[in-house]
Amino acid sequence: MIEQSYPRKFVDRNETLDALHRIQPYFRILRERCLDSVQELEQWLLDCSELAAVIGEVRTDRYVQMTCHTDDENLRLKYLDFVENIDPECRRQWHELDIRFVDSPVRNELSPQRYFVLDRNTRAAVELFREENLPLIVEETKLAQEYQSVCGAMTVEFDGKEQTLPQMAVYGEDTDRRVREEAWCLAARRRLQDREKLDDLFDAMVSLRRSIAENSGLPDYRAYAFCNYNRFDYTPQDCVAFHDAIERAVVPAVKSINDRRRAKLNLPTLRPWDLGVDEEGRERLHPFETVDELCEKCGKVLLRVDAEFAEQFNDMRQNGFLDLESRKGKAPGGYQSTFDEKRHPFIFMNAVGLHRDVITLLHECGHSFHTYACRDDDLLAYRSAPIEFAEVASMTMELLGMDHGDLVYDEEELVRARRKHLEGILRIFPWVAVIDEFQHWIYTNPGHNSEQRRKAWCDIHHRFDAGVDYSGLEDVEASLWQRQLHLFEVPFYYVEYAIAQLGALQIWMNWRAEPTGAVTKYRTALALGGSRPLGELFETAGAGFDFSYDTLAPLIEAVCRELDSLDG
Repeated sequence: MIEQSYPRKFVDRNETLDALHRIQPYFRILRERCLDSVQELEQWLLDCSELAAVIGEVRTDRYVQMTCHTDDENLRLKYLDFVENIDPECRRQWHELDIRFVDSPVRNELSPQRYFVLDRNTRAAVELFREENLPLIVEETKLAQEYQSVCGAMTVEFDGKEQTLPQMAVYGEDTDRRVREEAWCLAARRRLQDREKLDDLFDAMVSLRRSIAENSGLPDYRAYAFCNYNRFDYTPQDCVAFHDAIERAVVPAVKSINDRRRAKLNLPTLRPWDLGVDEEGRERLHPFETVDELCEKCGKVLLRVDAEFAEQFNDMRQNGFLDLESRKGKAPGGYQSTFDEKRHPFIFMNAVGLHRDVITLLHECGHSFHTYACRDDDLLAYRSAPIEFAEVASMTMELLGMDHGDLVYDEEELVRARRKHLEGILRIFPWVAVIDEFQHWIYTNPGHNSEQRRKAWCDIHHRFDAGVDYSGLEDVEASLWQRQLHLFEVPFYYVEYAIAQLGALQIWMNWRAEPTGAVTKYRTALALGGSRPLGELFETAGAGFDFSYDTLAPLIEAVCRELDSLDG
């Protein structure tokens, strides 16, 4: 690994904190320590941070192993052991320590520049904590793991072999429309086989979340989620206004893209299996055959963006911190996670040879570079950023990387790849609005049933419709939301993608004007981690933290102009 050592100073270096009887003595020491001076309090914070990192490393390792092998019962049980037997008690202990911090007589003597965010977040956590929520959070986590298992087991027989649903996405780019339709419908029918199971699972989750909010004295789970995510800088009403801005500024642009696609494909209507194929009828983009080739090409792209980024990517690759191939028994989707004690990132994804795999890897690399940039901060709380800015890191890397897409594609393919990426950026805004508005509906309409939920989904989906024909596929459309793992695993975590995309587009435009300066500002902002308020992180990166129509519309126009330029 890149030479960097973070030796333990508080926890015994020979001890693995994988059981409560090993963890409890350290909590006891921290509870009983004297905190009568600023120096004592600062050292106490460092020791708390080290303990949290050591414990967190166990959870991360078990989660990574479980998602890489959802069909391994032993790994599933090890993860559940942490969730059921370690995490709840640790939450209690951390709450007691949070109270100690808030009640410290010298807390107000700490440097505001250094500790403002930590202080604000800790006070909010103390106010939100309820003992009776701990078993509910355990049950919620177990249900999320069950969702992973259900989705990870979904396979179909197609093209003479058993394939995962991520692998089936390849056929969405087949030039034979009959193949595309058959593949899409086969995967959709497979999902519908588990629709009732996932509906029941989600009903249980919604019920748990409603109870969590009630226990916290809040009107609904939306209010709880905003508090839990430390959303100090915007409100649910701001999100609703953002949905409106997206409908006004972005949906017409996506409709125009879809109209162009329908005309070029000479189709009466655009169906969901027509969105991925090349509109000129050319064979799909084939950026790589193997994961090794993907890594080689991505490494070259990153080297051209910035030599340090390339070095960090090679560090992950050479030391086993990548699991990129799709396979049976592997959880869906992609993520970047951090081993807190090693302070080292890990990337998980399901690559099958598509252009979107290139984008996904660049995206997760952005998260990883964020981890590297702020890893030297000794406060664990500052070694990650608010989600809204964490996604700026990843989406910016997509845009910077694709500006060097000639290292992945030849000239003709690059034009296609750039169009695909930029159109994807436009398409993500309405989808984010649909998912976010759906969540607002779910958690402010208690007592709804699955049929009412499907109707609400369809109404919202139609509001942001951009000309895709689902006639005859109404059952499939009504359950499209079940594909979005965020709804199951991290409720209300999705609007951040659209907020962050605005930041990324601003940084990209700065990069187009002055590459070196833009990368410097970007890296400087990443190095701040979560140590500064959200607006300051955006400002440091060279972007404004604002997601009103006035900010959104000019950026969408810039993307549309870039698309027009690709037509030569």
